[in-house]
Amino acid sequence: MLDNYADTTSDLEPGDGEIETAELVVTDDALVKAFALGPGAELEAHEHATSTNVFHVLEGTVTVIQGDEREQVDAPGVIHHERGVAHGARNETDETVVFTASLCPMPS
Repeated sequence: MLDNYADTTSDLEPGDGEIETAELVVTDDALVKAFALGPGAELEAHEHATSTNVFHVLEGTVTVIQGDEREQVDAPGVIHHERGVAHGARNETDETVVFTASLCPMPS
């Protein structure tokens, strides 16, 4: 089977304020990681100086932080973060939010 999303993420069940992750793709030049945010959980803003990062919102509504901006993004949604731009995510809902983050190229 080519699609490993369901098998890889089936155990992600974060509680309130918790984040759980699973690596979907890891190669020499790319990383795709699933993030499950429980209600109230926050992925702190951070940056990747040498890599582009793309969020794909798959379940729920996530508040995306990018630089000084905050925006609620519903599934399905895609958010592009340029290299060196601080970005993060917060779940401000009562349901679990799931998104992937793709990082390319891998930081050296």
